[in-house]
Amino acid sequence: MEEFLNIALIVTSIALITSIIMQSKGGGLGLLSGSDAGGVFTARRGIEKVLFWITVIFSVIFFTLAVITVILAGR
Repeated sequence: MEEFLNIALIVTSIALITSIIMQSKGGGLGLLSGSDAGGVFTARRGIEKVLFWITVIFSVIFFTLAVITVILAGR
């Protein structure tokens, strides 16, 4: 059980890191295609909104797995 939790924690952390890196501060996903945001803050739309919610979900999963791992290790 602990091995499964450790592997799930590693996979979730890699996915979380990837989703955070894709949300590069100030540039967003527009930098990947070569466009410039011009320094203007806009509302999240499309893929950026989806990526934001994916990051939130991975954060919750990571936190939950970390707490469960600590509880099981204390036994």
